[in-house]
Amino acid sequence: MIKTLAKMMVNKVNTTNLSRFDLQIISDWVTPNSKVLDLGCGNGSLLKHLQNTKNTTGYGLELNPEMIAHCIDNGVNVLQTNLDKGLTHFDSGSFDFVILSLTLQAMRDPKKLLEEMLRVGTRGIVTFPNFAYWRNRLQIALNGKMPVSKELPHKWYNTPNIHLCTIQDFQKLCEELGFVIESSIAVHSSGKSNIGLTAMPNLFGEIALCRFKKK
Repeated sequence: MIKTLAKMMVNKVNTTNLSRFDLQIISDWVTPNSKVLDLGCGNGSLLKHLQNTKNTTGYGLELNPEMIAHCIDNGVNVLQTNLDKGLTHFDSGSFDFVILSLTLQAMRDPKKLLEEMLRVGTRGIVTFPNFAYWRNRLQIALNGKMPVSKELPHKWYNTPNIHLCTIQDFQKLCEELGFVIESSIAVHSSGKSNIGLTAMPNLFGEIALCRFKKK
């Protein structure tokens, strides 16, 4: 069962080194001296931060050539690849942590990618926008239209998000796959926490973060 970590208050997160608060939470979950694979690593800021603060090693996977150039500038090992084609070029058990941040909803086969994450890694860390967030529900209920928000800024016809899910959806899929969710937290995009997030994360959580492993 997904548990929101009430004691992990997001407003305590130090965001001076990373531009997004969720990346700092991910960093807090990664143990020092780990081998890390970051899927859809963007400009490599998370991997660079982990290298500097946790002495990690590993690779980032990215498709966008412009982002790959930024990774190189950041001193991050990066490979150009399409995540929808899987992780077949990595051996099983190659990494301690495999990270997928705000990308799961854009994958053609999220279930397969999650399975691949725990094939090549001991633990997975995933973050995704929670489609059950109350403002999304309200937009659908009152306007009868697909919601648009800071975390879901695209229109229905041009969005890269093809498999949106809720916290409960993700929990159920992990159960089906035989995964154990070790830690999870639901937060607001502002980085603030409140009693609603603790009591009803699937309703009040705008972004979900989960760390999981095989049983």
